[in-house]
Amino acid sequence: SSLVPDEPERGSDGTTSGEPPSTFIMESDAGSGYECDLWIQDCPAGHKCNIWANDGGSSWNATRCIPIVPEPDGAGEPCTVEGNGVSGLDTCDLGAVCWDVDPDTLIGVCREFCTGSEANPTCEDPEMLCGGPRDFPLCLPICCPVEQDCEVGKGCYPVNDSFVCVQDAGGDEGEFGDPCEYINVCDPGLLCISTDAVPDCAGGVGCCTPFCTVGTTTCQDLHPAMECVAWFEEGHAPPGFELTGACVLP
Repeated sequence: SSLVPDEPERGSDGTTSGEPPSTFIMESDAGSGYECDLWIQDCPAGHKCNIWANDGGSSWNATRCIPIVPEPDGAGEPCTVEGNGVSGLDTCDLGAVCWDVDPDTLIGVCREFCTGSEANPTCEDPEMLCGGPRDFPLCLPICCPVEQDCEVGKGCYPVNDSFVCVQDAGGDEGEFGDPCEYINVCDPGLLCISTDAVPDCAGGVGCCTPFCTVGTTTCQDLHPAMECVAWFEEGHAPPGFELTGACVLP
């Protein structure tokens, strides 16, 4: 499983094509480790259902009930964890988890789990989008893929019908034309898209290509055959994203 549901990536023209990458490298395998339900928070009074790694690994793969600390931290507030970032023992309030934990300071920020249901997940804050790991959906900040207005170490990547800040997992790779299998292995400002959309792409699944602003010529600077094509179909773009595009072969 993966950070977001596996589904065909929305093409640069707003349609889906082939089976381009639509997953994040921050994988989690929930397995059979569910001890409680994140959607209904069915733990005893004074406890909350939280995510954690029950196998000693670095990825969340299970849920369990943990005590809520006195005077817990609310959504968007700094928080701390015990042990490590995936221990599940944190200072966030009911319905939230300590996210983006610094491994040295053990400080992160509280992010709320999505509300509603798996079929119709929502976030109360209009500036947030329901993204996060597929089995453990979180409300994450909406961002601009062209401006890349996320904090250091994160990139603005496509999730569902918008864009959210997610950890940049590319390392030394992720430049234009580099092969990719997960969305966030491309450097901030680029996305992983199907092989037929990028010139001379040698990737088995996809290659990295930049976001762009429709009407500009930045894509031709990379390759004369590329164009900046609108990410959303005309009339379907969320407010503010009407000119958001990707450099692709038309």
